[in-house]
Amino acid sequence: MNISIITVSFPLDGETLQEVQSLCEIATQQDQFVYDTVLSLSMASSFESKGFMVLAYEDESDTLVGVASAIDLIGLHTYEWSLVVAPTYRQLGIGTALEEIVQHGLAERGAEGQLAVALEGAPFGSSFIEKIGYSYSFSEATLEAPIVETTLQNGLTVMAYAGEQQELVSIYSAAFGDLPEEAAELIVFNTSTTGRKLWLIRREGVIVGTVTTAEEDDVQWITALAVHPHYERQGIGTALLSFAKNYAGTVGARAVMLDVELDNSKALSVYEKAGFTKVQKIDYYTK
Repeated sequence: MNISIITVSFPLDGETLQEVQSLCEIATQQDQFVYDTVLSLSMASSFESKGFMVLAYEDESDTLVGVASAIDLIGLHTYEWSLVVAPTYRQLGIGTALEEIVQHGLAERGAEGQLAVALEGAPFGSSFIEKIGYSYSFSEATLEAPIVETTLQNGLTVMAYAGEQQELVSIYSAAFGDLPEEAAELIVFNTSTTGRKLWLIRREGVIVGTVTTAEEDDVQWITALAVHPHYERQGIGTALLSFAKNYAGTVGARAVMLDVELDNSKALSVYEKAGFTKVQKIDYYTK
């Protein structure tokens, strides 16, 4: 049996994307894990996405039997990558070969950092990642909530970002510890990427928090939720989550989802009180 491996940059063409989706469906049926998210399939066909895939084909049948995906999610030269191999082609060294080609691709693109991403308990999870030289860094839980119509408290209003960069940089810096230039880059990313919308929440006219919604198929993702420290514990975060769920309903989404680090107990508590429940756990590793 001969295996050929090629690298293709984003955006993927329709035929290749269909091949990857078919491979993911086969692996999901076998493993009971959904691989689409960790492989960033929803972003792979976008001209705005910065990333690539490494594809392994069985030569005789010209069948896709393994794939690795690497993506620079926020344009800071730090790539997240993950891989999956068809169940009947495992234990043949294909996963190791894919990872080696990923490293070549990262070097060619001048990557300044990388994170290996694995679903907890998946075949190419912690044992495989650690075996090839990675160390555990942190874990995130993916949470999901149903669409719920809500109204904001009196005195709170949410509007789309309209150039209030100075106020938003202040919030990002205070909430996330970002440098001003990092906060400015995040604003550019969240306002220029198709499907993303940046929102600001005001209390009596003062900007006190922010959230970004990101469309992915029939799901609205919540990201970059931040409340200015002076306004914490005043229901601002809960109000932003309520707004996001309500907005998702207006655009016909099936659900609202978000990722949160498991050691962030304060955020987890807020999300759980807002009706979010865990649907999967993702582990991140550094080289």
